Amino acid sequence: MNVDLKTDLFGIILKSPLILGSGPLSYNAQGMISAYKAGAGAVVTKTIRDQAAINPYPHMAISGRNTMINAEKWSDISAEMWVEQEIPKAKEAGVVVIASIGHTTGEVMNWAAAVDGAGADMIELVSYRQEMVVPMVRKAKELTSALAALDQGADGVTAMDSIGPVLRIDIRSGRPLLGSEKGHGWLTGSAIKPIILRYVAEVAGQTDKPIIGIGGVVTAEDVVEMLMAGAAAVGLCTAAILKGVAYLTRLNREIKKLLIELKYESPASLCGAALSNLCRQEVHDRFTFRFNQRSCTGVYGLRQGLSLSGQESHRARGR
Repeated sequence: MNVDLKTDLFGIILKSPLILGSGPLSYNAQGMISAYKAGAGAVVTKTIRDQAAINPYPHMAISGRNTMINAEKWSDISAEMWVEQEIPKAKEAGVVVIASIGHTTGEVMNWAAAVDGAGADMIELVSYRQEMVVPMVRKAKELTSALAALDQGADGVTAMDSIGPVLRIDIRSGRPLLGSEKGHGWLTGSAIKPIILRYVAEVAGQTDKPIIGIGGVVTAEDVVEMLMAGAAAVGLCTAAILKGVAYLTRLNREIKKLLIELKYESPASLCGAALSNLCRQEVHDRFTFRFNQRSCTGVYGLRQGLSLSGQESHRARGR
């Protein structure tokens, strides 16, 4: 079976459904080029703002298997450098560039047209305030020639790379793991995947616009699950930080293998495959479960107190 990982996102053909999310690995052109060569279909810049960030120390910490918390801010190089050097250099190397801009309408006014002119293929707007999102999108539409002919409103949604704020404490010292204010950070990685999947599925059920699902993606199974929930492309960041960008090569290989096993020809054929199975009401088995102490053997862990009444009771013990 021939599997093609090419993915159409806003009319741009990506060589893979994997998108490296905004983070420390896309800190400049060289980082973006490395990720693209390793197999990313597109790479998101660190978020571009009026002032370069100064990060607390430490600002990243591991918080469980394939999970991190971070207090990392936006790009620590200037917006001018992104426009004049980093985006053009990445484009010269063939990278599909998604320029991330935040967090205010004023910053959109300052940099949307500039990154568009520098060659960015797409623009991602970042805001942590709900009331800012719509005016930021409208201003971006006005200022970027590539999008000017489209109706006002986002062309797609990225949902959602982190959850927080959260806190972790070093029990040996009693100090927070991060050097940020109050030790607060943002949770990323495997721990948040079920939450992200729910949001992706809910958004996909209400719009036909493309969704980039990002949050908790580590394995090929995670990628397939995100696509089935309705994502058109899949972002990842924490996995690449913990395992290195070369992991993208291996992950693309494993995605192909899994698609063959599941008999899907492309990422597009997976998009939204699970949505029709998300019932609007609870589903109940035709048998009624109840506790039966006489039938309980204590062998099956959490299932030990469950048995079926009548003639089905022996099946419950055997399951």
